[in-house]
Amino acid sequence: MITLEICCGSAMDAIAAERGGAERIELNSALSLGGLTPDIGSLLFCREKVKIPIIAMVRPRAGGFCYKTEEYEAMKRSAKVMLEAGADGLAFGFLKEDRTIDKERTVQMVQLVHSYGKEAVFHRAFDASVALDTAIEQLIFAGVDRVLTSGGCETAAEGAMCLSHLQECYGNEIEILAGSGVRSSNVLSLLDETGVKQVHSSCRAFAADGTARGNGVSFAYTKASEWYAYEVVSEEQVRAIKRELTQWKG
Repeated sequence: MITLEICCGSAMDAIAAERGGAERIELNSALSLGGLTPDIGSLLFCREKVKIPIIAMVRPRAGGFCYKTEEYEAMKRSAKVMLEAGADGLAFGFLKEDRTIDKERTVQMVQLVHSYGKEAVFHRAFDASVALDTAIEQLIFAGVDRVLTSGGCETAAEGAMCLSHLQECYGNEIEILAGSGVRSSNVLSLLDETGVKQVHSSCRAFAADGTARGNGVSFAYTKASEWYAYEVVSEEQVRAIKRELTQWKG
């Protein structure tokens, strides 16, 4: 069975993802920034409304993964709050300035997550690291349960060869979750080419809110021609991927 994880930016997204057939969600805020730590109210509401596992993002800001001491300490506080609020795991990532894995902080976060009996997931900071084989070996040594990766490329389709290598060489020691640009039109070819057993998709759509602009003031989410739009998970896109996965003969 292939596990479908959906990247969600709200409790509403999480509900849509579960209705569409997702087996797991990654809960964030600020998806336009690549996903940041969700607020506690969103997590608590999700925990009440959805039955599938919730992986909560722990990422305090956009713009990289090399954090100052104060940022890291705040991340540990956020991690404890999320775990105690019912998250089934945490997604996080730490790099040093030279883009190698920050092994010390990774081990510390893994130990914290595992102390609650939850899953430790290293997110796509992995794809920005300088040597993926070395990086994944360090994640395995640190005890990371799963790594979200596009194979070091912009999209999983572009990184299929690397994903296949990672799955073949390391898939028995760490779960490989393929993500970035995964959709119903390419998910089967991605599975065939890589051998991965888990995929991650945003199933992105846009909804409208006309109150984003008025009196010459704009709070537009995206470009001016779509000033009224904000990002949501499309339940139909989730269903479309699930339909494809039921046809997979791998």
